[in-house]
Amino acid sequence: MKLTSKRGRAVVAVVIAAALSLTACSTGGSSGSKTASAWALTGGDEQTFRSSFTEWNKANPDQKIDSQFFANDAYKEKIRSAVGSGNAPALIYSWAGGTLADYVKNKNVVDITEQSKDLTSRLIPSVAANGVIGGKTYAVPNNSMQSVVLWYNKGLFKQEGVEPPKTWDDLMKLVDTFNGKGIAPFSMAGASKWPELMWLEYLADRIGGPEAFKAVLDGKKNAWSNPAFKQSLEKIQQLVKANGFIKGYESITADANADIAAFYTGKAAMILQGSWVYPNFKNNAKDFFAAGNVGYVTFPAVSGGKGDPANIVGNPANFWSVSSSSSADAQKSAESYLNKAVLDDTYVDTLLKGGAVPPITGIESKIAKLDDADYLGWVYKRAVDAPSFQLSWDQALPAAQGQALLTNLDQVFLGQMTPQGFVDAMNTTLGS
Repeated sequence: MKLTSKRGRAVVAVVIAAALSLTACSTGGSSGSKTASAWALTGGDEQTFRSSFTEWNKANPDQKIDSQFFANDAYKEKIRSAVGSGNAPALIYSWAGGTLADYVKNKNVVDITEQSKDLTSRLIPSVAANGVIGGKTYAVPNNSMQSVVLWYNKGLFKQEGVEPPKTWDDLMKLVDTFNGKGIAPFSMAGASKWPELMWLEYLADRIGGPEAFKAVLDGKKNAWSNPAFKQSLEKIQQLVKANGFIKGYESITADANADIAAFYTGKAAMILQGSWVYPNFKNNAKDFFAAGNVGYVTFPAVSGGKGDPANIVGNPANFWSVSSSSSADAQKSAESYLNKAVLDDTYVDTLLKGGAVPPITGIESKIAKLDDADYLGWVYKRAVDAPSFQLSWDQALPAAQGQALLTNLDQVFLGQMTPQGFVDAMNTTLGS
């Protein structure tokens, strides 16, 4: 996903420190500089980041944060290279999971347990835990809880006299209904690959429960041979063959928001996407939004499945870590910003007003006062009450396994690989 985001995943940020000496420079802040750099996602919560940095810099001119924003896919390659070469920004934006584990293993980030106590004491524990490795905090959330949601066009559903799906069988019937009316059942940005993963994540959970993927995370031999994965892939191929997705979905990219546009312009009746797209509906599809056409439900159950339909997938949040390669002063500036400014009252209010729900405890009263109270309250309660909130698989796994996952799954969607072929290929990646 939102990253976003999945993820907020629409675009990303690369920041180059402002205070540079005449003879040397460093992404994390030049030697002796107290200015810290930050790389973060565009789209989604970008304006929240910008506002937070601006206010911080005004109040703390001796500990400034410099930021610049770039696209998601480019960011992933850039940050991997920067961290590996010791030129990472002081504030590293990530989805935690396998990537953070690699950072910690390679000593690319510093322990911020003591330096972030004021912030972590206010966090929802299940979300904060994603930044903890070996009992130490190496990352803290910087935005909203981003679960994957099944969005539906209320206007089109009312027009056809149908209800949102509660089961997989319901979903397949809706595919026939909307195809019969010349409306694509689902929009999807297949060219970006990660939106396809949401389908496998939910289906595997509904069929096999969260234990199926946990075995993969644990690196158990032949973990991908769990029947839940093959059965999920078979259902995906059935959906593709039934013309479940908008024509040309394999050429649509998420960074351009074309998948979202196809949904709110009525070309597709539904879309499986992260909660991070809600601000896009609110700000970029104002007539559609004002008409009350934005519907949202959790992913349907699968008959006979082991998974609880209340389980969710996505990104518990995106995270900030502090680079070990930045100067000592830049690290202090970054740590001070994290502990004092990230998810403070103003930050939380900005997120909520933008339609995003931060992982902070005790904000029910704030949510109740907002125009979007129904939706935001649903997202908040759903995340807090979920028996399982699984981090997006491509982020939870080590980088090499995550990339293999996206590549092989895309081939399944395109009909170039069988479900069994996927299982066999992914089993070979375990332990890599």
